[in-house]
Amino acid sequence: MQARGWQITLFAPPDSPALKQAQQENLLVQQLSSRSKTFSLGAARQMSTYLRQQQIRVLIVTQNRDLGLVSLVKLLMGKQIHLVYQQHMQLGPPKRDWFHTLRFRVLDAWLSPLPWLAKQVTEKTRFDPAKVHVVPLGIELASFIDPGLTKAAAREQLGLPATSTLLGLLGRLDDGKGQDFVIEVIQQLRTQHQRAVELVLMGELTKNEGDEYLAKLHQLVRDYNLEQVVHFRPFSAQTEVFYRAIDVFVMASTNETYGMVTIEAMAAGLPVLGTRIGGTAEIIKDGQTGLLYPVGDTEACTQAVLRCLNNPAWAQHLGQAAQQEAIREYAHERQCALTEQIIRRVTSSE
Repeated sequence: MQARGWQITLFAPPDSPALKQAQQENLLVQQLSSRSKTFSLGAARQMSTYLRQQQIRVLIVTQNRDLGLVSLVKLLMGKQIHLVYQQHMQLGPPKRDWFHTLRFRVLDAWLSPLPWLAKQVTEKTRFDPAKVHVVPLGIELASFIDPGLTKAAAREQLGLPATSTLLGLLGRLDDGKGQDFVIEVIQQLRTQHQRAVELVLMGELTKNEGDEYLAKLHQLVRDYNLEQVVHFRPFSAQTEVFYRAIDVFVMASTNETYGMVTIEAMAAGLPVLGTRIGGTAEIIKDGQTGLLYPVGDTEACTQAVLRCLNNPAWAQHLGQAAQQEAIREYAHERQCALTEQIIRRVTSSE
């Protein structure tokens, strides 16, 4: 948005990752004194004072927990400020009670990243449907489209086999992400279908939640004698190297709200296999930009992998179509353009 001519200020708590990143990128930042409680009058006054001084008219909220704070800001500033909420997660239980109705009423626009999430808003809240807009969360896609290295170089960098067919899954090591499921798929491909495929799992454990799941994965690999063909790699911020190294990307999450890694894999031009649920089912167009399979169905996922392996030209076409879809729908430039339109709309009545 700043590149489009907007003056941007980020409000964030001290020592937060977002604050540090903004400082590294030389963005204007304001540290909030407190965000720990739903109603933080001190933080609201601090924010209101700054907004008035800088003559800022639009405040975009990206965290549900901050809605209480910005509601106070709205009470303090009235029509001087417009509130836009950028939804990231599912709504969960219905929120049609008086408390949520009053809280949401202060919002001038609600941005949902996918149509099914926008539908949730209209079904589970009393928020005005006319103020709900679908604005996909954008990604800077250039590094995935052209990572600047060959497949061979990417594999060498990650210490992976040079010539094997590699399936890959990138994500937090968690039962809900389905790494154990993909290990089952690899076992089925190698034993029942005699396909010499290997698997790369890149990710890290959730902080402070123990390593039981990782231990389970390693035990499953040992039980199937797959130690030489399942490759664990720690998470790296240079995820484009991972995508360049693999041949097929498998999204195995049991409940994915949006799926940034799905979009990244599409942008990398990979054939993408995903679970037919949540945001994945809307991002992937089955048979056109990827393949969908039922959650937990190892046979269906196995057949989807075989379809790609048996038809490499078709799989390449699938990846190319996915890349074009990612560029068209999920580039950060599109999110900025759509958000800009809504900002102009909510401020046009002034």
